[in-house]
Amino acid sequence: MRMQSLKKAGLKKAALASLAGLGTLALTAGSAFAAAKDPLNSGDTAWMITSSALVLMMTIPGLGLFYGGMVRKKNVLATLAQSFGATALITVLWMIIGYSIAFTANPNAGTNQFVGGFSYLFLTPMGLNAVTSLAGTIPESVYMFFQMTFAIITPALIAGALADRMKFSAFLWFMGLWLIFVYCPIAHWVWGGGWLGTLGALDYAGGSVVHLNAGTAALVTCLVLGKRIGLGTENMSPHNLVLSVIGASLLWVGWFGFNAGSAVTAGYNAGMAAAATQIATAAAALAWMFAEWIIAKKPSVLGMISGAVAGLVAITPASGFVDPVGALIIGIAAGVVCYISAVWVKKAIGYDDSLDAWGVHGVGGALGAMLTGAFAKNAINSAGKGWLTDGNGHQMLIQFYDVAAVFVYCGIVTFIILKVIDIIIGLRVSPEVEVEGLDINLHGESVHDH
Repeated sequence: MRMQSLKKAGLKKAALASLAGLGTLALTAGSAFAAAKDPLNSGDTAWMITSSALVLMMTIPGLGLFYGGMVRKKNVLATLAQSFGATALITVLWMIIGYSIAFTANPNAGTNQFVGGFSYLFLTPMGLNAVTSLAGTIPESVYMFFQMTFAIITPALIAGALADRMKFSAFLWFMGLWLIFVYCPIAHWVWGGGWLGTLGALDYAGGSVVHLNAGTAALVTCLVLGKRIGLGTENMSPHNLVLSVIGASLLWVGWFGFNAGSAVTAGYNAGMAAAATQIATAAAALAWMFAEWIIAKKPSVLGMISGAVAGLVAITPASGFVDPVGALIIGIAAGVVCYISAVWVKKAIGYDDSLDAWGVHGVGGALGAMLTGAFAKNAINSAGKGWLTDGNGHQMLIQFYDVAAVFVYCGIVTFIILKVIDIIIGLRVSPEVEVEGLDINLHGESVHDH
């Protein structure tokens, strides 16, 4: 009997030991599974693919229609071709080299302050499951696509200053070279681990990287090209403001991908950025409209849509850092300041910024960047402390460095690129082509009355 009892006890112990072993094995396997859990968040991913599509819509058809409606009828197709051509060209260049030098680390720490590395040429290391530290809950392919849409619209914005007079061949060369030598380094400075981001510059969605950058290039381009033939003596009013209103409306809607998408998550920050964007845009449209109503006696439709775009531009760097009151103030300031810049300052100085790319994007981008330093609120975003909200006056100095660095670097390199292209193939169409129209001469097509 005693032997049987001992045998039973031994079997019981063995069974318990086996169960304990299985439990430990299960826990170990569970821990390993937890450690290897896919970081992908389906909600964030869905929002970021949607945002990318919204930002792409800003260029085609949004920007194309906005600019296309404002030129004379003989140049509308050429203007649309610039937005469409830029979209195609920059997509390919971004895949080949742009993403790599803008958003990957350079192995040399010193060089990394200014430009990224070349390890992602042709996106070869970007596998199906790749994730970047810049956006940990979405596939890197989606983050690359999102940033691609920013890279597309930024050079395309410059077209507003060179309308009616630039060769299409020169335009495409300019788009490609400007992307690689101006946009990508500056994007790296601010967002890709470069010196301005390290310094603490606040640019949520592209006040300096996109708008001041494109606006500065626009100013330099229109100065290098010279004025349009007949400026001041011929009627150069928009041929179809309906197209421009549709374009501006698409820009307004698409901008939620631009600003709220820059949260890179579908969370609280995206929600506040969207609200700030809507408030600032509406306030700027009203501010421009009332300023024009007071000074010029009539509220023009062109003024209303230009004001809305000015508000979109100015709130871009601030959208993820300010509360609704800050957004309202930024919007009102943008509407008034950009109206004065685009209408009165341009007239006083006499440069031919055809569609006000500098007056709206350059001035609005710089204004928005500085006001971000004033109204950024730590309670809204822990990454930013503003001067008027949190008593951090030093942020204004950092924002000034951001604005000044982008303006100087972009201005100098843009000038060099334009001069090189001009020497090799020429920038401007002949006077005969300009007078007859770019559509029929550059593209062999025209928009008929019937």
